[in-house]
Formats: sequence, structure tokens, C-alpha cells
Amino acid sequence: MQQRINQLYQLIDEANRRYYQADSPTISDAQYDALLRELEQLEREDPTAARADSPTKRVGASPLATFSPVTHREPMLSLANAMDLGELTAFDERIRKELASEPGQVEYSVEYKFDGLAVELVYERGEFVVGSTRGDGSVGENVSANLLTVSSIPLRLNLATVAGQSRDLSQLEVRGEVLISSANFESLNRERLIQGEAQFANPRNAAAGSLRQLDWAVTAKRPLSFFAYGLAAPHDLALRTQRDTVTLLSGLGFTVQQDLLVTNELAQIEELYQRLQLERDRLEYEIDGLVVKVNSLTSRARLGFRARNPRWAVALKFPAREEFTVLHDITVQVGRTGVLTPVAELAPVNVGGVLVKRATLHNEDEIRRKDIRIGDSVVVRRQGDVIPAVVASLPEKRNGTEQVFSMPTECPVCQAAVGRQAGDIQLRCPNPHCPAKLIERLKHCVGRKAFDIDSLGEKLLEQLVECGQIRATADIFKLDAASLLSLERMGDKSVANLLDAINKAKQLTFARFIYALGIRHVGEATAKMYAVNFPSLTELREATVERLIQLPDVGPKVAESTFQFFRDGDELENLEALIASGIQISYPEPVAAGPMVGETVVLTGSLQQMTREEAQVRIEAAGGKVGSSVGKKTTLVVAGADAGSKLLKAQSLGIPVIDETQLLERLA
Repeated sequence: MQQRINQLYQLIDEANRRYYQADSPTISDAQYDALLRELEQLEREDPTAARADSPTKRVGASPLATFSPVTHREPMLSLANAMDLGELTAFDERIRKELASEPGQVEYSVEYKFDGLAVELVYERGEFVVGSTRGDGSVGENVSANLLTVSSIPLRLNLATVAGQSRDLSQLEVRGEVLISSANFESLNRERLIQGEAQFANPRNAAAGSLRQLDWAVTAKRPLSFFAYGLAAPHDLALRTQRDTVTLLSGLGFTVQQDLLVTNELAQIEELYQRLQLERDRLEYEIDGLVVKVNSLTSRARLGFRARNPRWAVALKFPAREEFTVLHDITVQVGRTGVLTPVAELAPVNVGGVLVKRATLHNEDEIRRKDIRIGDSVVVRRQGDVIPAVVASLPEKRNGTEQVFSMPTECPVCQAAVGRQAGDIQLRCPNPHCPAKLIERLKHCVGRKAFDIDSLGEKLLEQLVECGQIRATADIFKLDAASLLSLERMGDKSVANLLDAINKAKQLTFARFIYALGIRHVGEATAKMYAVNFPSLTELREATVERLIQLPDVGPKVAESTFQFFRDGDELENLEALIASGIQISYPEPVAAGPMVGETVVLTGSLQQMTREEAQVRIEAAGGKVGSSVGKKTTLVVAGADAGSKLLKAQSLGIPVIDETQLLERLA
């Protein structure tokens, strides 16, 4: 046991140094949490084995010698983690037990857990005097000159707004988070690529690296923001709750989280937790969970502190969606439109509850920009429940055996010479009969959002293509029992079930049929847009580029791709064969009148009374159209909670904006 404890000390100390001092972590947050929890468990089993300088008793890492030290009047501690809702329930039960409270009597404040760098700002008589990082919790680094460049940090407080409240505001220590928005993070990384500099792995590293520059002029060029969430020694200011604290900070001129949830119902916290996991990608800033705090400051005083965190708060973490692993190889996959996509073959790693062995690398230019090599340690991210992607490499972990990757000059499946089309950054296989393209197209065609033939899996499709029974998507509907029974592992019952599923799939909506065709650049939303605006397949086939481009969210590239699809001889032959096979398309009823006729609506922010999908269905049923981005064709924007850049763009263009309640009134 002692040997493992000593090993954990070394691993955690190195992780702290990389995270807090170098701003370039080499293990993920989830891996760090697992190491720390293992150490805590071992120290509980044998308290005599724990050293006085154990990482379980410390916060962060020692300040860098390049910055002068700043001692915090009250320690800046970290938060204990709740990794799931069960651990949140255990936290609530402990709090109620220690406060001798019944269920529902303890009130919590709930705020976003921003993924940035914690800092403290000291004000004397309303004037900013010094700013520092968390450091080791007791002593931080003086980064005042850099903090002065962050525009959302007030240099002088609005003391007049809180005058007459009988509070001593002569000295204030304000705690908060320095961060960078997702949009600014992407922009910053693009600029660094142009300059030949290494990319930041995530917004937290970008914020921390920007704030801890030795030259404040470098920090001034970085688009940093500051959110305030607390004060040292709030009792000295006669505050009663966390909500009082946030209200005071806002009045003094700080940016705070406006939609702070205060509740005594655990179910409300759980609902917010579940909803934000689905909506977090639409927020302006990255968050990795919620911070749940006892709202009463008197109750907090009774609960007190542990060595490294307060007993009255917990960080309710979202499932990890970013992990570190090793890239063993890079293979090339051929898509349904012939695009060659490099795929990372990874040492298996659990990301957000999913075992990831492969991840997309997008294209060769992306690999070169990120300097990703075979054999690298890499950061893998699974965001928005999409295919995992390799977002960064860790050059500092290289040992010299890594290999630079180059894309092939021939299709790895049919050996046709590959090339790029005009204006395209991706290599393509031009062979219309490439088996790989056909397999991917068939997978798309039978997918859940298209014909939805679940029985036709990838392995069976590969058999059918290999033996020549399927040469185009229309051939799916020509399959018969005799030909299917000739395949391996296909018996009478499985064949009967498959043919029954294929027969049922012949009845589908116009939108699903359009999507199933696999028109380049036409996704599910565009297919629905076409179905609403064209009363028949014939009218869609005859639509000009000029007619198509008038539709919301249909740009020149999509319009041209659609137009050319219906003029391709092979595509038309396959289309006619599909219709001849007995496909029955149900067309949407035209909406002659309705409260949303003539409106092109964009939804932004979080809706509370219905999902976005429900809102889209109801708007379209009322005669309106739903777009994904704000532009000249947009006539109305519906802004929910946490509405971001789309709302700002609508306001700048003078487009009418309503909230969810007003939308429901119009739909009614």
C-alpha cells in the first residue's frame, strides 16, 4: 500500500505542476480525479501512511518564482466533486444530517462550473490594488498587470450603487474565474496556426496561458473575460446568502451569472443538470458541471471546511468528454461521397461513458496544423454526442519514435487516383463504382433517419455488395428470399424478418426520402426544408439554383449540389428504380393559413416549456419555416435562456425578437 501511495504522490504532484504551473496538462480531469480519489481511499484505510504534504491536503501547486507571491486573507480552496446524481444525493443527505434539517429545508444556490482559471481581486476603498491566481490556496501569483487588461474587470467599483447598506466596503477580496468564450477560443487557435504556433488544447488552457504571460501586452491581445462568484469573508459585509453575494457583486459592476438557481428541491438541480448536458454546446462559455452551494452563509459557517475544500459546496461534474490516450496508427476511410477521411486508431479510452478506439482526424491539413503524428499522446474529445475527434497532440511527451503521416495518392479500396475538386480541402475517390463509397451510401440510406431498415447492418451490406446483389441503393428493394438464403448465417426466419422490414420501409415521408438519397451537403434539416417548400418530387427535381437558394439556410454550395444531383445520369437511373420498386412517399399537407405563415424563425438559447424539436414542429405546422442561423432571410428570433451570438446578431440587424412565452401565445 505504501508503495502505491508514494507513486500516487508523484503522479498527482506532476499533474498539479503541469496543470497549474505549465498550463499544459498531460492527463485529463477525469484521470486526475480518479488518482486523487484512489489516494483518498488508501489514506482512509491507513491514516498513518498519509504524509503531511499529501495532495489530499493541498490545493493546486506552489506559485511560480517568476511572479511575486500574494497571500490570500482567506484560503482559496478547491471543491469536492460529485461525479453523478447519486453522489449529489449523498452530499445533500450529509448536509441535512449535519444541519439537523428535514428534506426540503436546506436551500442551495446552483451556478455553472466555468472551466477557467480562478483568481482573486483585492479592492481598497473601491480601487483595484492587486490581483492573483489561486496558487496553492494560501499563496498565489501576482498577475495584476495582466488582469488590468481584462475589460470586464472593473478598476473602480460602483460603490454608489450600494450606498446606505451599512456595509464596510473599504476592503474587498472578490473571487471569480478568468475564461475565454468558445468562439474566441476557436478564433485564437486559428490565429496561432497562421503564426505557426502550437494550438491550445481547450479554453481553460488558453485562458490560463494568456493570464500568466510575463508580458502584459501579450495578455492584452487575448479576448479574456471575468465572472465573479464570491467574496472572501462575506460575513464581514452582513450578507446572508450566496444570492445576496451575487447581487452585491453585480451592483458593484462585476459580470455575474444572471440566472442563478436557488432551490430546496434536489429534483430541480437534477433537471438542470440533465438539461445542460444536452445544451452545454450552445452556451457561450465552456462549463464542465454545476457548483452546488448551501445558500445560507450562517449554515456554511456551521459546516466549516476540510483541508482542501469547503464542506458546504460540491462540484457536480458532467461525464468526461475529453481524455488523453495514445494514437497507435492512422487509417483512411472512404465516405459515401468519396471523401477520404483519416481516422486515428487509439489505445482504448473511456470518454463520457463510451469506450473510444477510433476518432476522426478530419483531413490532412488538420493533421498538419495540429502536428499530430503516429505514436503521439493525444487529447480525444467527444462533444455533443458526435463522433470522437482528436483535438490536440502532446509534443512534450514524444520520445523520437513518432512518425509524420501523409495521405495516400490512391483510394485505399479501389486504387483509383485521388484528387481535390475546385475549392475543396478534402481528397476524393472519383470512381463512381468504388465499393467503399457504395457501402457508406447504403449505410446512410438504411439509417434511422432515412429508410430505417435496422436489419441491414454493415456486415450484411458488405456481403451483398461483394456478391454483386447490390450495386445501387435501389437494389435493396429488389432482394428476394432465394438470393438472401444463399448468404452465410441467413436462415428462413432472419430472411423473412428482413424482407418484412424492407417492405415496411417503402412507406416514408418526403423529408426522409430526400435525406435517404444522399445528396451532398443535404442533411436532415435541409431535407425537411425541401419537403416543406416543394409539394412533389417532380418540383424539387426541376428546381433551379436560383429557386433553391431563396430557401432559408440553403447557400450556393447546397443549391448547386442539389441541382447537379438531379442532372446526374446514374443518380436519375437509381431514383427511377427506387420509385419503380413501389416506394410510397407521403407529402406534407400544404399550410394555406396559420399564425406563422411567412415567418422564417431562428431559435436560440434554452427553451423551458418545450424542446427545440417540438418548437420546430409547431412552427412548421403553423406555416412558418425554421432556420439554423440568423441572416437576411430571418424574420423572427425566439430567444430562450442563455441566448448568445444569434441574439446579438438579430439585434444588430433589427430583426424582431420574442421569448418563449410570446412564441406560445402566437402559436395558440
